[in-house]
Amino acid sequence: MKTAILTDTNCGMSEKDAAGHGIFLLGMPVIIDGRQYTEHKDIDDNLFYTKLAAGADITTSQPSAGEVTSQWKALLKEYDEIVVIPMSSGLSGTCQSAMLYAEDFGGRVHVVNNQRISVTQRQSVLEAKALADNGAEGAEIKAILEKTRYESHIYIMVDTLEYLKKGGRITPAAAMVASVLNIKPVLQIQGDKLDAFAKVRGIKQAKKVMIKAVEDGIVREFGGIRPEAPNAWIGLAHTQNFEMAEEFRAEVMAHFPNYDVHVDQLPISIATHIGPGALALTCTKVLPGGCAYK
Repeated sequence: MKTAILTDTNCGMSEKDAAGHGIFLLGMPVIIDGRQYTEHKDIDDNLFYTKLAAGADITTSQPSAGEVTSQWKALLKEYDEIVVIPMSSGLSGTCQSAMLYAEDFGGRVHVVNNQRISVTQRQSVLEAKALADNGAEGAEIKAILEKTRYESHIYIMVDTLEYLKKGGRITPAAAMVASVLNIKPVLQIQGDKLDAFAKVRGIKQAKKVMIKAVEDGIVREFGGIRPEAPNAWIGLAHTQNFEMAEEFRAEVMAHFPNYDVHVDQLPISIATHIGPGALALTCTKVLPGGCAYK
């Protein structure tokens, strides 16, 4: 059985990165001042953040049914089946739409709802590819990834509340108070929910909170910290915050010896709502025989 692994740009992969792993990628649309762009195709991160800073009207969207199914039909000329791994169904309707489209493909398209985004979604995609390369069929890969969907955590420090205020997620008064007091909210994504996790003073304290949260998750749910045989993938993501991300990576690696820490930019679908300067730290339980970041 020849199985194609397909994901979208919400996983943080570029076309070059995906191609290097033998993975197929669907660019996600973003609408800026009424014009539609496709992530990693006709808009890059620099252009996106320039427009975001300029106060452009930005909304995210789903690919059209025609775009999605055309890509599937092309892949099925070469492959027996496709495993599709979109972003979390709780954060977008993309997953539900794909499941609906798949009904017309006679069981050859397996849409995975494993509640991931950014570097945690990327890890699921890499593991799906490793499973396929080792002979697993689409239905089996889907079952494994959905069974382990909650074995992952994301914590995000928001540098500015301006974009959460703009999206109506907090009041202007709360944003003003937080700015005056240098409060850095830490948000949590687990499964299909984006929730408040902690409110702390300053970036230094926010980083400590995220490291402690990841450590607690690994100890409580993944079987403990095991430097000799790491049992979790740790990921770090950011929104146009390269220097601080590298500094944070060094801190995280010092705290978790022998654990690799992969770094990506957060996808546009998240950056639109939280703005620049954010940092995210994630942990994902290693699947038995799972692959490493490359």
